[in-house]
Amino acid sequence: MDAMALLLDRQSHASLEGPDPTAEQMEMLYRAALRAPDHGELRPWRFIEYRGRGRETLGEIFARAELEDNPDVSDKTLEKARSKPLRAPVVIAVIAAVKANHKVPRVEQVISAGCAAHAMLYAAHAQGLGAMWRTGGLAHHRHVRQSMDLGQDHELVGFLYLGHCARGDRDLKPLEPADFVERIEG
Repeated sequence: MDAMALLLDRQSHASLEGPDPTAEQMEMLYRAALRAPDHGELRPWRFIEYRGRGRETLGEIFARAELEDNPDVSDKTLEKARSKPLRAPVVIAVIAAVKANHKVPRVEQVISAGCAAHAMLYAAHAQGLGAMWRTGGLAHHRHVRQSMDLGQDHELVGFLYLGHCARGDRDLKPLEPADFVERIEG
């Protein structure tokens, strides 16, 4: 795939299905992630991969978080939380493992983990896979963080949902760079 086509054509896919990405495809995703910009060579990344029944475990974590916030939560809301990780064959939690009190600021380390997630999205697209980066309140919830053994020096950057596209690409309206760029010339 042409690099510019990859950059200009990638889009998120919410409808994902099996089969699971292959071991080789997953290896390429992680290799791409590990090439993210990394000031100070801190390698501030950690990944937790959920597949098969592991997705049900993640769903139960999500449901318990909902229950913790509202003990009177409806069964429908709990079931919706449990089913979220089942929307794709593989879910990867992308975590910034921040090195505290380092000369490289925390924000740069978190951005590096975000770049790793971004690289994984492009690696998925390049291999014909679909992907969606999701966050939401659960990505920052105390119970979810605790269940993933995340300390105060960890940031859950998001969840990458991976699989094969169940539907084709959407027709996206191209954005115009001029709408987002301010030029100052001297």
